[in-house]
Amino acid sequence: MDTLSEADLIPDSTTRAARLDEDGRALLFTEARTASSFAATPVSDSELAEIWDLAKWPPTASNTQPLRVLYVRTEEGKSRLIPHLAEGNRAKSQSAPVVAVLALDTAFHEYVPEVFPHNPGLRDVYEANEPLRLTNGTFSAALQAGYFILAARSIGLVAGPMTGFDKPAVDAEFFPDGRFKSLVVVNLGHPGETPWRDRLPRLSPETTVQWV
Repeated sequence: MDTLSEADLIPDSTTRAARLDEDGRALLFTEARTASSFAATPVSDSELAEIWDLAKWPPTASNTQPLRVLYVRTEEGKSRLIPHLAEGNRAKSQSAPVVAVLALDTAFHEYVPEVFPHNPGLRDVYEANEPLRLTNGTFSAALQAGYFILAARSIGLVAGPMTGFDKPAVDAEFFPDGRFKSLVVVNLGHPGETPWRDRLPRLSPETTVQWV
């Protein structure tokens, strides 16, 4: 049986998208690690803004962009956040210059006419169907959380995402009107002493990939 080569799949080089080189892939994927400790090196406002300037571009369902970001960077802010984290996560977040709380905007559909102008009626569909709105919004916000981590890595920061925290308590503390629902917290900064654990195994393609 004949197999398809890369040239067969993309016969005209002008139609081919750009590719990351090996250094870029290592930075974002193969050599990237979840950090457990952080150096005291500050993270600037411009760096934090740059993360979102990158993370906002990848796709979400109907371009709804439901993720919201709260940067916790002051001692006062941390004193409000850290008690609500799982005990094993508190030291990590205390050492991080910044902790991002990533949350779903449950009323993201209000912006549909702005971000999906060719079908503004989708706002009314979501308004009338909260289960659909929350299901689709949570999925897209989770996608954006992944983009956020990659964006942080791309500007030279390390990230430590965690879901071990009391979400209702964090929401009551920082989002008391109930509109935003926290999904994940992400420690941000530069690696400290012994920041990495041994890399855990990844599943093989034989387990995860099928071809038809």
